[in-house]
Amino acid sequence: MVLVVVMGVSGSGKTTVGSRLAEKLGWKFYDADDYHPLENKKKMEKGIPLNDEDRIPWLCALHDILRREDTSRQDTILACSALKKMYRRVLISGASAIESNQPEQPGENPALKILFVHLDGPKEIIAARLEKRRGHFMPLELLQSQFDTLEPPSAPENFITVSLEKPLPEILLQIETAILQGEALPE
Repeated sequence: MVLVVVMGVSGSGKTTVGSRLAEKLGWKFYDADDYHPLENKKKMEKGIPLNDEDRIPWLCALHDILRREDTSRQDTILACSALKKMYRRVLISGASAIESNQPEQPGENPALKILFVHLDGPKEIIAARLEKRRGHFMPLELLQSQFDTLEPPSAPENFITVSLEKPLPEILLQIETAILQGEALPE
């Protein structure tokens, strides 16, 4: 059973990559954008970046979805910005990641084992994608705030970084190979 979070700034291709990979593998797919409260979407539409206070309840709800799928042994892919290390910890451990930096206590829900796939690439390419995108609440003006917030994954986080400059089939193959070969996956 595998949980994958395809992460990166807005316009990096998370939804396209995540949905296509899920379709190819026959896994369940969730787009985190579908779970933003209306207040968050309205804020972004007005060009106001979200802060931690806006994001934490949303991330906790996403953790609950991943926990449910993990419990039912369902391979799942989530497309989610997961820009900060703390946000990724919330996806792994839920609200307890915020409330305490202490190790898990016996009897608590164990941390989820998630492979984070960071779609990385130049701001110019992503900006060009956002300029072409229609009907999305995230405006181009907020792209710089996404890059400012981004804390790329690093050891000991469980992740791979994939260049978004590659053609989609290559991106999918790189991620699929990492999953199937168990690269970067927790034991």
